[in-house]
Amino acid sequence: MKPGIHPPYGPVVFRDRAAGFAFLTRSTATSEKTIDWDDGHTYPVIDVEISSASHPFYTGTARVLDTAGRVERFQRRYGGTSR
Repeated sequence: MKPGIHPPYGPVVFRDRAAGFAFLTRSTATSEKTIDWDDGHTYPVIDVEISSASHPFYTGTARVLDTAGRVERFQRRYGGTSR
């Protein structure tokens, strides 16, 4: 890798304010805001709108679409022909 062209890569806390969930990871993203973490260190914090703690797919609250019902409704509405 060429020196001096890559952004610094370091520890960052991503916080989902809607779910009250935060996790420490490494990233090139940074922020002026900081947070005191459980280990006693201060890290930059990035607030996100949605994470695995609040996304319906990961929490199990996602709705399952009734694709068979949609196809039948389309057939009824537009007079599908069967061969």
